Amino acid sequence: MAPEASAPRRRLVRFVIVELRLNGRTVRDDVAPERLLLDYLRERHGLTGAKRSCDVQVCGTCTVLVDGLPVSSCCTLVADVEGRQVLTVEGFAELSEFERFERAFADHAALQCGFCTGGMLLTAKFLLDEDRACTREEIRRGLAGNLCRCTGYHAIVEAVAELADVSA
Repeated sequence: MAPEASAPRRRLVRFVIVELRLNGRTVRDDVAPERLLLDYLRERHGLTGAKRSCDVQVCGTCTVLVDGLPVSSCCTLVADVEGRQVLTVEGFAELSEFERFERAFADHAALQCGFCTGGMLLTAKFLLDEDRACTREEIRRGLAGNLCRCTGYHAIVEAVAELADVSA
């Protein structure tokens, strides 16, 4: 006698409800528990300023600010930002202070291809908000987690130094 065919296994899809402040607005979504913040921002909200590159917290292209701190969204679960404030480069661009950053980066030619720019800008915002950019060496150390293949960093350091009002 042939064994009975078992019913097809049904895959259980589980979701968690997350609520967070995204660029100043409260959002509430059902997400899979393993959903990465980077994918959530890009796919669910169309916020593509954070880029996928290394997927191991090395390059900084996926940087967002969570409660004001730089975070690699490629390795952060959406569930881990429940109840927190997330600022992307798109949200930063809506703030009045962004114009100063934009002008300084443009004036110093601190951006070229733009792939790293979002992470650089948000990290610079963090450094300035926390008064961690008092010298060029502190700026260099503060930006160390963000890789740029185009500028050679000098222009970016100079732009942040201007923003921090760091003299020679």
